[in-house]
Amino acid sequence: MSINKFNSEGYYDPTAYEALSLIEKEERALRAFRPIVYICSPFSGAVEENIAAAQRYSRFAVENGCIPVAPHLLFPQFLDDSNPKERQLGLFFGNALMSKCAEVWVFGSNISAGMETEIKRAKWKYYRLRYFTENCEEVIEHA
Repeated sequence: MSINKFNSEGYYDPTAYEALSLIEKEERALRAFRPIVYICSPFSGAVEENIAAAQRYSRFAVENGCIPVAPHLLFPQFLDDSNPKERQLGLFFGNALMSKCAEVWVFGSNISAGMETEIKRAKWKYYRLRYFTENCEEVIEHA
C-alpha cells in the first residue's frame, strides 16, 4: 500500500490514512474494470489490409479502456475462411463470444456479408451497437 499511516510531520493520522486508503482502493477498482467489446470489421477481400485494420481497431479499444474481442483475428489462424463449413463455424464461434461482450463496435463504411450477419444478430439480441469510421471516429447517427 502506498499510503502512509503517519502524516508529513511523523504523527500517526488514522483518519487521513483511512480516507486516502479508501480513495486508492476505489481508483484501483476503476482501473481494473474493463468492459469487453466485440470488434466488427471486414475480413475477406483485402485480407492483409483488413487484418491490419482490425488490429488497429483492437488497439483503439484498448486505449479506450476496453478488452477487444476480434474473432476474425483469431479463428482464421486455424479455420479456413474459404471453406463454407469452417466459415460458418467461425461465425458461430463469434456469435458465442459476442454474447459475452458489453458492446459491439462496428468499424468502417464497408459492411461485409459477415459483418451484416453480426450486426443483425446484435440487433436481434438487443446488444449495444456503436459505429466508428475507419479512423476510429464515432458516428453518432447511424441508420
